[in-house]
Amino acid sequence: MTGSFGRDLSEPVSCVPYARARSGILLQGDAWQWWGAAPAYSYSRGSSPRVGSVMVIGRTSRMRDGHVSVVTRIISDREIRVDHANWASGSAKGRIARDQRVVDVSPRNDWSLVRVYYPPINDLGTSNYPVLGFVYASPGTLASR
Repeated sequence: MTGSFGRDLSEPVSCVPYARARSGILLQGDAWQWWGAAPAYSYSRGSSPRVGSVMVIGRTSRMRDGHVSVVTRIISDREIRVDHANWASGSAKGRIARDQRVVDVSPRNDWSLVRVYYPPINDLGTSNYPVLGFVYASPGTLASR
């Protein structure tokens, strides 16, 4: 399953406001900053995906702001599905993508490095992305329900 790629938005949306609205995790700043900010706002964090958690991808040379996405399903120890926004490029930039495949490609099987489904090629992308970790929803947030 490759997931669905939203095409019904009238205006582009970036990953941060989408992840905040979708997860109920109310953090601010660039995507990569969510990892460091989480404890100050009483959000737990860790290295394992959980449904409703936000995966925080660190900065790279091509993604200066990092990226955040919301974990929607655990498929296996090394595969999850996420909902996120603004992952694709070109005419799909700023769109919401749902049920997107993410695979742990880290040598230690610790979710520190992933590959993400890339809609233009209808497969996992060829780039590896550094994962800072997962921010967990607190009781009472949308994602914890």
